[in-house]
Amino acid sequence: MAELIGMQGNEIADDFKRKAAGKGRWKASWELVKANFWKLVMLNLIVLIFFVPAIVVVYFRNVYIASIGSVYPFNATVGGYPPSMLMGLAERVNLSADAMFYALLIAAGLIASIGISGAAYCIRKLIQTKGEFHFKSFLHGIKVGYLKTVLPVILFMLLMYSTFLIKDWMEIERAIDGNKAGATTAYVFIVIADVLAGIYLAWVFAIGVSYRVKLKYLFRNAFLVILGTPLQTVFMAGFTLIPVWFMFFKGFWLFLAYFIFAFLGFSFILVCWLTFTQWAVDLYVAPAVEVEKEAERSKKSGGELAEEKATDDKQRALELLAAGKSELISRPIKPINREETVQGLGKTFTRAQLAGVAETREKLAADVVAYEKEHEKDAVYVEYNRMFAEREKALTEPENKKGKKNKKISSENLLK
Repeated sequence: MAELIGMQGNEIADDFKRKAAGKGRWKASWELVKANFWKLVMLNLIVLIFFVPAIVVVYFRNVYIASIGSVYPFNATVGGYPPSMLMGLAERVNLSADAMFYALLIAAGLIASIGISGAAYCIRKLIQTKGEFHFKSFLHGIKVGYLKTVLPVILFMLLMYSTFLIKDWMEIERAIDGNKAGATTAYVFIVIADVLAGIYLAWVFAIGVSYRVKLKYLFRNAFLVILGTPLQTVFMAGFTLIPVWFMFFKGFWLFLAYFIFAFLGFSFILVCWLTFTQWAVDLYVAPAVEVEKEAERSKKSGGELAEEKATDDKQRALELLAAGKSELISRPIKPINREETVQGLGKTFTRAQLAGVAETREKLAADVVAYEKEHEKDAVYVEYNRMFAEREKALTEPENKKGKKNKKISSENLLK
């Protein structure tokens, strides 16, 4: 795949540092969702507030159509009109209502984008810092991500606006027995365009709220990442929209869809999509990840860091000291005497021969111990062991009894 331009080192993480996930990305994200469930519910309710204008527009659109239906000639209580006059009248009312109210829905998208941009930043921070969440991050997310959110939202709303109008046109043609083939073909093509453009603009949104990148590269990079992960993108797009699929049913399932969207739907969609898109982008852009140890070090003072470094140096020096101490020099080892050998056993041997071999081995072991005790006070061994004992003491005791600091020992001057 071609290189993603303008994204390396430009990740939007102004008030947090990304931490490496010790476990798999998806498992870590699922554990974060469980551990921060009520935070996600609260965030979902905040986003829902910004969707109120869109909900109001849809509600009054339905009320408007119902009120017109109660007085227009096609009402069952009003008679005397010829069928030719009523053909397509209801469909034209729908077209008029959709043209007016869905235009307002585009304007409502400007407000909904505020909640989406703020929630996107909060969820990215929640996932990448393993649980950190603050309301001020929501406000910061609006500041840094609104423009990159409202652009794909408005473009998608314009496409959906055209879809509603073409659908109404198709219904009118069917009602009046007009050019049904042309209207149906147009509707099929624009639905396909909705799906393809929706996936593409969802990628534009994900990259836009995650990286500071120019618009020309934003649209280019979104297209390249889709080409690099086509099957994964389609699958995750379908999985992410699970709350939406429930709205295509009726009865209990429709009620369940409303319930999910009221408490977790928006958060669920953002968690799934932003987790997936970050994984996909990480395949091509090296992430600026701060491991747990570095994150802890960033919170420590200069004195604490200096003390930690000194402890690490001592530990490293002790390891080198232990590795450098030789058993061949630290204690006496009896030289090999070719005259003192253990008699071997052949393929066949008697019990007496076996006892003789065991006795010889015991005698040699006793001679080795006796030799070590006899020569353990030799100067070469005493001096060698004293040198290591002093250095071990210097590494483990920073000050002596009189309060004077011992000589600083490091891996460079261990044996000096």
